Amino acid sequence: MTRTSKRSRRRAEPEWVGFSDEQLLDLRFCDLGVKIEGTPLADRIATLYDELAHRGLRFRPHCWLSEEWFSPDGVPGIAIPFYLAHPRLARLERRQMLEVEGGTEEQCMRILRHEAGHAIDTAYRLHRRPSWRKTFGKYSEPYPDTYRPRPYSRSYVLHLDMWYAQSHPAEDFAETFAVWLRPRSRWRSQYQGWPALRKIEYVDRLIREVADRPAVVRTRRHVEPLRTNRRTLREHYEDKRERYGLDYPEFYDRDLRRLFSDDPKHARRESAAAFLRRHRTELRRAVAYWTGQYQYTIDQVLGEMIQRCRQLQLRLDRPERHARRDAMLMLAVQTMNYLHGGHHRVAL
Repeated sequence: MTRTSKRSRRRAEPEWVGFSDEQLLDLRFCDLGVKIEGTPLADRIATLYDELAHRGLRFRPHCWLSEEWFSPDGVPGIAIPFYLAHPRLARLERRQMLEVEGGTEEQCMRILRHEAGHAIDTAYRLHRRPSWRKTFGKYSEPYPDTYRPRPYSRSYVLHLDMWYAQSHPAEDFAETFAVWLRPRSRWRSQYQGWPALRKIEYVDRLIREVADRPAVVRTRRHVEPLRTNRRTLREHYEDKRERYGLDYPEFYDRDLRRLFSDDPKHARRESAAAFLRRHRTELRRAVAYWTGQYQYTIDQVLGEMIQRCRQLQLRLDRPERHARRDAMLMLAVQTMNYLHGGHHRVAL
C-alpha cells in the first residue's frame, strides 16, 4: 500500500467542482473549504518532514493554505498555494497562468525544501549571526521588486529556476539549504571548484550545530490563511497576471521582417500572426524550458509579436520547420533581453 493510500481519505467533493471557470472565479477563497489533510499535498509535506528527520533536525515547519507560496518573517512555517489542494483548482490555475507552480511532485518538493530553508532560518534566527551575514550578506537588505541575474555566476547554487539565489541574501540561504537537504544530493562533487561550495559547507556546519536544539521562535501562527481571505479568485488572478506581465516589452520590426516577409510576392502564404498563433503553445513551452521564465511572461512576449506581425502584415517566406526554429530563437532572444533588463520578479 502506498503512502498516499494510507494517509489520504476520500471525502465528498465540494459543489464548486462542477462550476464553470467563470463561476469559480467569483467564489471567495474563504468559501472554498479546501484543506491540506487527505490530499497528495499532505504526503509531500510528510516527505519533507522525513527529509528533515533524516538530517537529524528536530524542527518541523507548520504548513497552511494561502494564495501563494511564502514563508513569513517571524513565523517559522510555510504558506502553500490553494490550487495544490484540489485538482479542479489546479486546472483553473493552469488556464489562468498557463502553468501550475509546484504542480508535480518533483516541483513541489523543490519549493518545499526552499521554503523550509526560510522557516528554519526564522526558527533559529540564523540570519542574526555574524557568520551568516559574512557568508550570504545582509538579511535586512530591502527586497527588490525585480532583479538582474548573472546566469554564469558560480557564487550561487542552482535550485529553483531563474537563478533565484541571486535575488536576495535570504533567498541565497534558502536555495543553499534546499540543495543541502535534497536526498542523495552530490553537492560536494557538483559544486567542486565553485565559490558556492563554501556556502553549502557553511550550511552543513550550521544546521548540524542547531539540529537537536528546540526552535527559538515557536509560533504556529498562520499568516494570510485561506479560511479568512474574503477576496475572490477573480481578484487574485487579475492581480497575478498584472504582476507577471510585461512592463516594457521591446520588439524590433527589423528582426520581425528578417523572420517573416512583407513582400507582396508572398501574399498567398500564411500570415505570420496566424503561424505564431498556431504554434503558440509549443513555442512558449520550449522557451520556458530553456530560459526558466514564467510561461505567462513568455506568452505576453508572443502576444506582442503576433500583434506587431498583424500590423506589419507579415507572412511566411520559408519552409515551416525553418520558420518554427527561427521563431523560437527570436522568442528566446526577446525573453533573454527582458531577463537581462532586470525584470525577474521576486516572489515575496
